[in-house]
Amino acid sequence: MSQTLQKLVVGLTYPPALSLCLMAIAAGLLFLRHRRIAATLLAVAIAWSGLWSVPMASDWLRGKLEARYPPVDEATLPSADAIVVLGGGMRYGWLDRPEVRAEDLENSRLAAGARAWLARRAPIVILSGGGENGGTGSHGSEARMMATAITRLGVPTSALLLEERSRNTRDNAQFTAQIAQARGAHRILLVTSSLHMPRAIEQFRGEGIDAIAVAVPERARRISWKERWFPSRSALWRSGRAFKEFGGLLMIRIQN
Repeated sequence: MSQTLQKLVVGLTYPPALSLCLMAIAAGLLFLRHRRIAATLLAVAIAWSGLWSVPMASDWLRGKLEARYPPVDEATLPSADAIVVLGGGMRYGWLDRPEVRAEDLENSRLAAGARAWLARRAPIVILSGGGENGGTGSHGSEARMMATAITRLGVPTSALLLEERSRNTRDNAQFTAQIAQARGAHRILLVTSSLHMPRAIEQFRGEGIDAIAVAVPERARRISWKERWFPSRSALWRSGRAFKEFGGLLMIRIQN
């Protein structure tokens, strides 16, 4: 499948994008005087984004992926040759705290990687994440930002290796596998979000790496009725991320 088509498919995983596409088709059908079909398609387009903007619906969808690799206590993990932490954005708000510990950061990939290293599960930590133009942008690679952050959690720079070329999960697996194999590392502890883990595990194992999942939760605490059932942009975005992961898994199946 061409990269252009793949990008189109990924774009349509975001519910409003698919809804707009369906609305455009409905407009064309209306122009051709197929009013009943156009009205049905328009209703489906509105309902699609409306449904996945409901937090409980979004959580249910995400749960189908997150349940495959539930979080575990890093101290109970088996020993490995390396810990691999995948990037997930270059914002680490906790860096502004005067004192921060890995134990306090339940939803942080870096903290999970640090906890595994501090528990002596592996001697090295590979941080995988590129940046603008493959890591040459003005802000540097994500891996460098990750390195700065993880040292605050007790992992020394001498234990770190950086993979700075990746721009997607497939690159993460390919380029990290090259680094790991050059260091004689065959068994890794793979750290990423529980939502992303199914796709990441498949990509890494496809590169011949024995990857053990260290899933990090992305829990959304919902207390009130409004937080659970009132449509929100955040829920819509979270649903889009889940559909992207399902789409990515489908692409892997097709390519294999």
